[in-house]
Amino acid sequence: MSDAEDFKKMLERHSANVTKANGLNKAAVFDALSAAGITTVHVNFDGEGDEGQIEYVGAFAGDKRMDFPSAPVTLYSAAFQRAEITSREMPLKEAVEELCYGYLEQEYGGWENNDGAFGEFTLDVAERRIALEFNGRFTDYVQTNHTF
Repeated sequence: MSDAEDFKKMLERHSANVTKANGLNKAAVFDALSAAGITTVHVNFDGEGDEGQIEYVGAFAGDKRMDFPSAPVTLYSAAFQRAEITSREMPLKEAVEELCYGYLEQEYGGWENNDGAFGEFTLDVAERRIALEFNGRFTDYVQTNHTF
């Protein structure tokens, strides 16, 4: 097998592992949010120039802002050069952030590069649904030529 074929297989395996981990993590996060009485979570992110971060994570019960409980949640992650996914425990707020980073990697790998992107995740606990509003930035230009 060539290096390119090996890399392609590693990339495919990693992509499958990210998708699998995201599914497991979604279930764990929604279970923990539901147990805490949280009905909605809003997560804002922004990135450019090869850096990106989550800037805000807010939990709500109806219209009332809530604190995240401190109980740990077990989350899974995929590392590029590992064949299997691994698990670790973290606080629920951090688990929500990791879940969102996981979906950004799954759907928009490199979202933080160059002009970057920004947006918002909305987690609807009752529906067990995550909505992503994604805004990709890009540089554009217009060239005109004239000969007189």
